[in-house]
Amino acid sequence: MKVVVAGFPKTGTKSMAVALSILGYKVYDAFDHFWYHDSRWKRILIGDGCINDFKAMYENVDAVTDTPACLFWEEISKAFPDCKIVLTMRDEDSWIKSWQGQILEAQGSRIFQLIQLLSPTGWKLFRFYQLFAPMFTGGMLRHPFDIWLRSEVMDRRVFRQHQAYCLENAPKDRLLVYNVREGWEPLCWFLGKEIPNQEFPHQNKAATIITQSLRTHPSLIRMQREMLVSLSVLTGLAGYGIYSFSKGEKWTICLHIFALTKQFFLQHFSL
Repeated sequence: MKVVVAGFPKTGTKSMAVALSILGYKVYDAFDHFWYHDSRWKRILIGDGCINDFKAMYENVDAVTDTPACLFWEEISKAFPDCKIVLTMRDEDSWIKSWQGQILEAQGSRIFQLIQLLSPTGWKLFRFYQLFAPMFTGGMLRHPFDIWLRSEVMDRRVFRQHQAYCLENAPKDRLLVYNVREGWEPLCWFLGKEIPNQEFPHQNKAATIITQSLRTHPSLIRMQREMLVSLSVLTGLAGYGIYSFSKGEKWTICLHIFALTKQFFLQHFSL
């Protein structure tokens, strides 16, 4: 582990993940933490983990960004005493607007909610969120359709606390306080890297990361496929139920419902 990005989501963490990849680092971002280390993170989040868990998870990873890693930047930096810490900063008013927009995008994605209900892997993702959501948002997630949004006052308070704690406690010789708008120069100087011959990436400006990840991240692609299997089974059972109560149409109704369901999801969701 060489770099831990301690900034909250919506402080440029997606841009940082891409920038660090361009600089040659192997980066684990938000969904990667779940996809590759779900069981270890769950042990940490329920209070049974230790520093050795971070060592085992990220021994062969160069950099981490986003939740839940940013919440444990201090423990990760203790597990890897030579790693550098980047605290991505953002104006609070700008952050709160962007953060709420991100939550609304997630809540507006029915497919993202349904995969957490109808996919075994998606249900694991929901349980994963349930464990760290109270640390991050101060509220509990009761079901996949629950809303993360709390009062703006509480969101701002948690944001301030996190930034202030990192500024106060991170070793100054290992800390870079950074705004992604500053571009390559301060980041590359801090990491001892040459400035790439390309523009600094700016990702997720429109809070569309959920939509993008549904098309590209292996964990979410798997969840969608599992959801289709679940829907196929449920449709078959519903068709069988209809058949049992109406002897006339037999399996015609079942097959018709299945065909319509499959066509709808193939047309609307990229698998």
